[in-house]
Amino acid sequence: MAKDLLIKGGRVIDPSSRTDQVLDVLVVDGKIADLSENIEPENAATTVLDATRKIVMPGFIDMHVHLREPGFEHKEDIESGTRAAAKGGFTAVACMPNTEPACDSDTVVTGILEKARKRACVRVYPIGAVTKGRAGKELAEMGEMRAAGAVAFSDDGSPVATAEILRCALEYLKSFDAVLIEHPEDLSLSAGGQINYGLVSTVSGLRGIPRESEEVAVARDLLIARLTGGRLHFAHISTKGAVDLIRQAKARGINVTCEVTPHHLILTDEMVLETAYDTSTKVNPPLRTQEDVDALRDALADGTIDAIATDHAPHHIDEKWVEYDYADFGISGLETAVSLIIDRLVLPGIISWMKMAELMSYNPARILGVPGGTLKPGAPGDITIIDPDCEYSILPHNFESKGKNSPFVGWRVIGAPYGTVVGGKAVMYDRRLI
Repeated sequence: MAKDLLIKGGRVIDPSSRTDQVLDVLVVDGKIADLSENIEPENAATTVLDATRKIVMPGFIDMHVHLREPGFEHKEDIESGTRAAAKGGFTAVACMPNTEPACDSDTVVTGILEKARKRACVRVYPIGAVTKGRAGKELAEMGEMRAAGAVAFSDDGSPVATAEILRCALEYLKSFDAVLIEHPEDLSLSAGGQINYGLVSTVSGLRGIPRESEEVAVARDLLIARLTGGRLHFAHISTKGAVDLIRQAKARGINVTCEVTPHHLILTDEMVLETAYDTSTKVNPPLRTQEDVDALRDALADGTIDAIATDHAPHHIDEKWVEYDYADFGISGLETAVSLIIDRLVLPGIISWMKMAELMSYNPARILGVPGGTLKPGAPGDITIIDPDCEYSILPHNFESKGKNSPFVGWRVIGAPYGTVVGGKAVMYDRRLI
């Protein structure tokens, strides 16, 4: 049985109840028991955490990570990836199915959950593949994966190959109210591309990936979502045009949600030149223009974008320390996301603390249909504690993740995860893993 936990004196921010005040939080038997002022420990065994001048939120849920296990453990594994999540302030992660073998059966789902039970320090939610082997030809047994514990379905790393496959998948998923997470990309437009198509790609000589690669896919998928009424979620939206299409679709009642990454909210394609072709800037979808960044930020404020997710994509150094054309796509983001959002969006007033909690906790839980996202009594005792005054430099050699591939090396940021509590147990406190 879990010990009782008492978090004292923090500024509690909970979007599910619109709470924003200094309170104590009591967790009993792994669940939220009370939020009120001046709670005293119920017994001598109660663990007490001091959260004075800290911010206490429902545990952050990263709904888009690549833990790489099974098959690519040299990049990341469940243990290292969840340690990175805990240090980054996340109490739960949803892992994508582009593993080897692909997570396309109940056997693989069960295997991931069993490994997570033994080695993970935060909650792990498997995402199953839409098609067998993620090959885009035949639907996987999504019902069996759902029964085994998959929380959503995606062919991420690739889009769902055809409109007909997408239609069948959305119809099938309606039978158990599951969401399909789509990687929006028209491969015929993006094939061979390295960075955003535009001035920077022309100057650099690198082949560009046009915005239309994403926007054509978003338009197709929204039409199929309208046809089926199924639940569609877009991963890592990166362009103004895609945001506009999703905003219009929501206004018309289409059942769609979407997420954005910290790097697409902060960086532009100009960083490729500014960093002398540092391959840590190579991501899919690529870093776009300032116009796109501004549109994404506006979409956070008006509710078009529902969640912030890292798309944590760790790689071995040998896969990044090569010529730009040959480097793998991806950023290792679990340990930088919270600080970057605070430093670049919350403190400048682009979004509020309440909005941050909504985007990183409440909405991800709602979209995936998993417990959490709230501090109401009876909810899981999953809590993220933030130190809004902590100032530090991002140094990848301090990462718990095996992947050190980050374009934010050396950035000085204000605000950091201070504590991570999972099921009433502190797995990180005072910025140190326990």
